[in-house]
Amino acid sequence: MPRYRVLHKTVYQYEAQVAASHHSAILHPRDMPYQECVDFRLLIRPKPSNIRQRTDPFGNQITQFSLQAPHSRLEVLATSSVVVRPRMVPQAATTPPWEKVAASARMPVGAEALEACQFAFPSPQVPVWKGLEDFTKAVATPGRPWLETVTELNRRIHAHVAFSPGETKVGTPVEQVFARRKGVCQDIAHLMLACLRCLGLPGRYMSGYIRTKPPEGKARLVGVDASHAWVAAFCPGQGWIELDPTNNILPEGDHITIGYGRDFSDVSPLSGVLVGGGEHQVTVGVDVHPEAGPA
Repeated sequence: MPRYRVLHKTVYQYEAQVAASHHSAILHPRDMPYQECVDFRLLIRPKPSNIRQRTDPFGNQITQFSLQAPHSRLEVLATSSVVVRPRMVPQAATTPPWEKVAASARMPVGAEALEACQFAFPSPQVPVWKGLEDFTKAVATPGRPWLETVTELNRRIHAHVAFSPGETKVGTPVEQVFARRKGVCQDIAHLMLACLRCLGLPGRYMSGYIRTKPPEGKARLVGVDASHAWVAAFCPGQGWIELDPTNNILPEGDHITIGYGRDFSDVSPLSGVLVGGGEHQVTVGVDVHPEAGPA
Protein backbone atom coordinates (compact mmCIF):
# COMPACT_ATOMS: atom_id res chain seq x y z
CA MET A 1 0.00 0.00 0.00
CA PRO A 2 1.46 3.38 -0.97
CA ARG A 3 2.40 5.82 1.74
CA TYR A 4 2.74 9.48 0.82
CA ARG A 5 4.35 12.48 2.43
CA VAL A 6 2.50 15.72 1.70
CA LEU A 7 3.89 19.23 2.14
CA HIS A 8 1.39 22.08 1.75
CA LYS A 9 2.80 25.57 2.18
CA THR A 10 0.73 28.76 2.05
CA VAL A 11 2.25 32.24 2.38
CA TYR A 12 0.29 35.49 2.66
CA GLN A 13 2.25 38.69 2.11
CA TYR A 14 0.28 41.78 3.14
CA GLU A 15 0.58 45.27 1.69
CA ALA A 16 0.28 46.81 5.17
CA GLN A 17 0.53 45.38 8.65
CA VAL A 18 -2.34 43.25 9.93
CA ALA A 19 -3.25 44.30 13.45
CA ALA A 20 -4.98 41.01 14.28
CA SER A 21 -6.42 38.02 12.45
CA HIS A 22 -8.40 34.84 13.01
CA HIS A 23 -8.11 31.83 10.69
CA SER A 24 -9.54 28.37 10.05
CA ALA A 25 -7.46 25.69 8.34
CA ILE A 26 -8.69 22.40 6.86
CA LEU A 27 -5.38 20.72 6.10
CA HIS A 28 -5.45 17.53 8.20
CA PRO A 29 -6.06 14.47 5.98
CA ARG A 30 -9.09 12.66 7.32
CA ASP A 31 -9.28 8.93 7.93
CA MET A 32 -11.41 7.16 5.34
CA PRO A 33 -12.16 3.49 4.60
CA TYR A 34 -9.28 3.61 2.09
CA GLN A 35 -6.99 6.08 3.85
CA GLU A 36 -5.19 6.58 7.17
CA CYS A 37 -3.33 9.70 8.28
CA VAL A 38 -0.42 8.41 10.36
CA ASP A 39 1.20 11.77 11.06
CA PHE A 40 0.24 15.43 10.79
CA ARG A 41 2.09 18.57 11.81
CA LEU A 42 1.18 22.22 11.38
CA LEU A 43 3.73 25.01 11.59
CA ILE A 44 2.41 28.58 11.71
CA ARG A 45 4.55 31.72 11.57
CA PRO A 46 4.20 34.07 13.38
CA LYS A 47 3.31 31.84 16.32
CA PRO A 48 -0.43 32.09 17.08
CA SER A 49 -1.57 33.63 20.34
CA ASN A 50 -4.08 30.78 20.62
CA ILE A 51 -4.93 27.66 18.68
CA ARG A 52 -7.60 24.97 19.00
CA GLN A 53 -8.95 21.94 17.16
CA ARG A 54 -12.55 21.13 16.33
CA THR A 55 -14.55 18.86 14.05
CA ASP A 56 -17.15 20.31 11.68
CA PRO A 57 -20.59 18.75 10.96
CA PHE A 58 -19.11 16.74 8.06
CA GLY A 59 -16.36 15.24 10.22
CA ASN A 60 -13.52 17.35 8.83
CA GLN A 61 -10.78 18.34 11.27
CA ILE A 62 -10.40 22.12 11.57
CA THR A 63 -7.58 24.07 13.18
CA GLN A 64 -8.57 27.53 14.34
CA PHE A 65 -5.89 30.05 15.33
CA SER A 66 -5.53 33.74 16.08
CA LEU A 67 -2.69 36.22 15.70
CA GLN A 68 -3.00 39.18 18.05
CA ALA A 69 0.36 40.87 17.34
CA PRO A 70 0.91 43.06 14.24
CA HIS A 71 2.32 41.14 11.26
CA SER A 72 2.86 41.65 7.53
CA ARG A 73 3.36 37.99 6.56
CA LEU A 74 1.63 34.72 7.44
CA GLU A 75 3.15 31.33 6.65
CA VAL A 76 1.31 28.03 7.18
CA LEU A 77 3.11 24.74 6.53
CA ALA A 78 1.18 21.46 6.84
CA THR A 79 3.15 18.20 6.74
CA SER A 80 1.30 14.88 6.51
CA SER A 81 2.06 11.20 6.16
CA VAL A 82 -0.81 9.22 4.64
CA VAL A 83 -1.36 5.55 3.79
CA VAL A 84 -3.72 5.03 0.84
CA ARG A 85 -5.47 1.75 0.06
CA PRO A 86 -7.34 0.80 -3.15
CA ARG A 87 -10.92 2.06 -3.45
CA MET A 88 -13.54 -0.62 -4.00
CA VAL A 89 -15.73 -0.10 -7.09
CA PRO A 90 -18.64 -2.42 -8.01
CA GLN A 91 -19.49 -3.63 -11.49
CA ALA A 92 -21.53 -0.89 -13.12
CA ALA A 93 -24.21 -3.24 -14.42
CA THR A 94 -24.94 -4.55 -10.91
CA THR A 95 -25.92 -1.14 -9.53
CA PRO A 96 -29.61 -0.13 -9.44
CA PRO A 97 -31.20 2.24 -11.98
CA TRP A 98 -30.28 5.86 -11.32
CA GLU A 99 -33.98 6.72 -10.82
CA LYS A 100 -34.15 4.29 -7.89
CA VAL A 101 -31.10 5.91 -6.29
CA ALA A 102 -32.67 9.37 -6.74
CA ALA A 103 -35.90 8.13 -5.17
CA SER A 104 -33.98 6.80 -2.16
CA ALA A 105 -32.49 10.26 -1.62
CA ARG A 106 -36.03 11.66 -1.35
CA MET A 107 -37.08 8.95 1.12
CA PRO A 108 -33.87 7.70 2.73
CA VAL A 109 -33.82 4.47 4.70
CA GLY A 110 -31.04 3.96 7.22
CA ALA A 111 -28.48 6.25 8.83
CA GLU A 112 -26.03 6.25 5.90
CA ALA A 113 -28.72 7.14 3.35
CA LEU A 114 -30.12 9.81 5.65
CA GLU A 115 -26.68 11.42 6.00
CA ALA A 116 -26.17 11.25 2.23
CA CYS A 117 -29.47 12.89 1.27
CA GLN A 118 -28.25 16.35 2.37
CA PHE A 119 -25.84 16.25 -0.58
CA ALA A 120 -28.68 15.90 -3.12
CA PHE A 121 -29.74 19.56 -2.84
CA PRO A 122 -28.31 22.85 -4.18
CA SER A 123 -25.63 24.48 -2.02
CA PRO A 124 -24.09 27.98 -1.88
CA GLN A 125 -21.69 27.42 -4.79
CA VAL A 126 -23.61 24.69 -6.61
CA PRO A 127 -27.02 25.85 -7.84
CA VAL A 128 -29.18 23.80 -10.18
CA TRP A 129 -30.59 25.65 -13.16
CA LYS A 130 -33.01 24.63 -15.90
CA GLY A 131 -30.49 24.95 -18.72
CA LEU A 132 -28.51 22.04 -17.25
CA GLU A 133 -31.33 19.53 -17.66
CA ASP A 134 -30.81 18.72 -21.34
CA PHE A 135 -27.07 18.18 -20.83
CA THR A 136 -27.68 15.87 -17.89
CA LYS A 137 -30.70 13.96 -19.15
CA ALA A 138 -28.79 13.01 -22.31
CA VAL A 139 -26.70 10.76 -20.05
CA ALA A 140 -29.43 9.65 -17.63
CA THR A 141 -31.56 7.54 -19.92
CA PRO A 142 -34.47 5.62 -18.32
CA GLY A 143 -33.41 2.53 -16.39
CA ARG A 144 -29.69 3.05 -16.89
CA PRO A 145 -27.58 1.60 -14.03
CA TRP A 146 -26.50 4.24 -11.54
CA LEU A 147 -22.72 3.72 -11.81
CA GLU A 148 -22.87 3.59 -15.59
CA THR A 149 -24.81 6.87 -15.53
CA VAL A 150 -22.46 8.77 -13.22
CA THR A 151 -19.36 7.40 -14.98
CA GLU A 152 -20.68 8.60 -18.34
CA LEU A 153 -21.52 11.95 -16.76
CA ASN A 154 -17.93 12.10 -15.50
CA ARG A 155 -16.67 11.52 -19.05
CA ARG A 156 -19.05 14.04 -20.60
CA ILE A 157 -18.11 16.84 -18.21
CA HIS A 158 -14.43 16.12 -18.82
CA ALA A 159 -15.06 16.57 -22.54
CA HIS A 160 -17.21 19.67 -22.06
CA VAL A 161 -14.90 21.74 -19.82
CA ALA A 162 -11.23 22.25 -20.65
CA PHE A 163 -8.84 22.49 -17.71
CA SER A 164 -7.59 26.05 -18.05
CA PRO A 165 -5.90 27.77 -15.05
CA GLY A 166 -6.40 31.51 -14.84
CA GLU A 167 -9.80 31.54 -16.54
CA THR A 168 -11.81 31.54 -13.30
CA LYS A 169 -11.64 32.69 -9.68
CA VAL A 170 -12.83 31.08 -6.45
CA GLY A 171 -16.24 32.74 -6.76
CA THR A 172 -16.83 32.23 -10.49
CA PRO A 173 -20.44 30.97 -10.92
CA VAL A 174 -20.70 27.39 -12.12
CA GLU A 175 -23.21 28.51 -14.79
CA GLN A 176 -20.44 30.64 -16.29
CA VAL A 177 -18.03 27.72 -16.26
CA PHE A 178 -20.61 25.60 -18.09
CA ALA A 179 -21.16 28.31 -20.72
CA ARG A 180 -17.49 29.19 -21.29
CA ARG A 181 -16.33 25.56 -21.07
CA LYS A 182 -13.12 26.48 -19.22
CA GLY A 183 -12.10 26.17 -15.59
CA VAL A 184 -9.99 24.41 -12.97
CA CYS A 185 -10.64 21.31 -10.88
CA GLN A 186 -12.82 23.19 -8.39
CA ASP A 187 -15.07 24.46 -11.20
CA ILE A 188 -15.26 21.07 -12.89
CA ALA A 189 -16.15 19.35 -9.61
CA HIS A 190 -18.86 21.94 -8.97
CA LEU A 191 -20.33 21.31 -12.43
CA MET A 192 -20.35 17.55 -11.81
CA LEU A 193 -22.17 18.12 -8.51
CA ALA A 194 -24.70 20.40 -10.21
CA CYS A 195 -25.45 17.64 -12.73
CA LEU A 196 -25.80 14.96 -10.05
CA ARG A 197 -28.14 17.16 -8.03
CA CYS A 198 -30.09 18.03 -11.17
CA LEU A 199 -30.95 14.31 -11.24
CA GLY A 200 -31.66 14.23 -7.50
CA LEU A 201 -28.54 12.15 -6.84
CA PRO A 202 -26.39 12.81 -3.75
CA GLY A 203 -22.92 14.11 -4.54
CA ARG A 204 -20.29 15.60 -2.29
CA TYR A 205 -17.27 17.80 -2.98
CA MET A 206 -13.94 16.10 -2.25
CA SER A 207 -10.92 18.23 -1.38
CA GLY A 208 -7.36 16.95 -1.25
CA TYR A 209 -4.37 16.21 -3.39
CA ILE A 210 -3.44 14.15 -6.41
CA ARG A 211 -0.01 12.79 -7.10
CA THR A 212 0.96 13.91 -10.58
CA LYS A 213 3.29 11.77 -12.65
CA PRO A 214 6.01 13.24 -14.88
CA PRO A 215 6.32 12.38 -18.59
CA GLU A 216 8.13 9.12 -19.26
CA GLY A 217 11.87 9.54 -18.93
CA LYS A 218 11.59 12.88 -17.12
CA ALA A 219 12.52 13.51 -13.51
CA ARG A 220 9.70 14.34 -11.15
CA LEU A 221 9.63 18.05 -10.30
CA VAL A 222 9.14 19.17 -6.72
CA GLY A 223 6.11 21.45 -6.46
CA VAL A 224 4.21 20.19 -9.52
CA ASP A 225 1.50 18.66 -7.33
CA ALA A 226 -1.40 20.86 -6.29
CA SER A 227 -4.54 20.94 -4.23
CA HIS A 228 -7.19 19.02 -6.10
CA ALA A 229 -10.96 18.62 -6.16
CA TRP A 230 -13.16 15.77 -7.30
CA VAL A 231 -16.55 14.34 -6.29
CA ALA A 232 -18.13 11.33 -4.61
CA ALA A 233 -21.57 9.98 -5.53
CA PHE A 234 -23.74 7.87 -3.21
CA CYS A 235 -25.71 4.70 -3.91
CA PRO A 236 -27.54 2.71 -1.20
CA GLY A 237 -25.81 -0.62 -0.70
CA GLN A 238 -22.66 0.57 -2.45
CA GLY A 239 -21.75 3.63 -0.40
CA TRP A 240 -19.73 6.50 -1.83
CA ILE A 241 -17.95 6.05 -5.15
CA GLU A 242 -15.44 8.74 -6.14
CA LEU A 243 -15.12 10.27 -9.61
CA ASP A 244 -12.62 12.78 -10.96
CA PRO A 245 -14.14 14.67 -13.92
CA THR A 246 -11.03 16.81 -14.38
CA ASN A 247 -9.09 13.68 -15.37
CA ASN A 248 -12.02 11.44 -16.43
CA ILE A 249 -11.04 8.71 -13.98
CA LEU A 250 -12.29 6.93 -10.89
CA PRO A 251 -9.69 7.63 -8.18
CA GLU A 252 -7.57 4.68 -7.14
CA GLY A 253 -4.34 5.20 -5.21
CA ASP A 254 -3.15 8.68 -6.24
CA HIS A 255 -5.88 10.78 -4.59
CA ILE A 256 -5.45 11.86 -0.97
CA THR A 257 -8.55 13.19 0.80
CA ILE A 258 -8.35 16.16 3.16
CA GLY A 259 -12.07 16.70 3.63
CA TYR A 260 -15.48 16.84 2.01
CA GLY A 261 -18.60 18.99 2.03
CA ARG A 262 -21.40 20.34 -0.13
CA ASP A 263 -18.99 22.48 -2.17
CA PHE A 264 -15.68 24.34 -1.88
CA SER A 265 -17.06 26.80 0.66
CA ASP A 266 -17.30 23.96 3.22
CA VAL A 267 -13.67 22.83 2.86
CA SER A 268 -11.55 25.87 1.96
CA PRO A 269 -7.98 24.93 3.01
CA LEU A 270 -7.35 28.29 4.69
CA SER A 271 -9.74 31.15 5.42
CA GLY A 272 -9.84 34.03 7.84
CA VAL A 273 -10.80 37.54 8.86
CA LEU A 274 -8.27 40.37 9.23
CA VAL A 275 -7.99 43.78 10.82
CA GLY A 276 -5.89 45.82 8.39
CA GLY A 277 -3.49 44.37 5.82
CA GLY A 278 -4.80 46.05 2.67
CA GLU A 279 -4.06 44.11 -0.53
CA HIS A 280 -2.19 40.86 -0.26
CA GLN A 281 -0.41 38.24 -2.35
CA VAL A 282 -0.84 34.55 -1.68
CA THR A 283 1.53 31.77 -2.73
CA VAL A 284 0.61 28.12 -2.42
CA GLY A 285 2.92 25.18 -3.01
CA VAL A 286 2.09 21.48 -2.65
CA ASP A 287 4.39 18.50 -2.93
CA VAL A 288 3.21 14.86 -2.80
CA HIS A 289 5.77 12.09 -2.98
CA PRO A 290 6.05 8.41 -2.00
CA GLU A 291 7.48 7.83 1.45
CA ALA A 292 9.60 4.87 2.47
CA GLY A 293 8.60 2.93 5.53
CA PRO A 294 6.02 0.39 6.74
CA ALA A 295 2.45 0.93 5.59
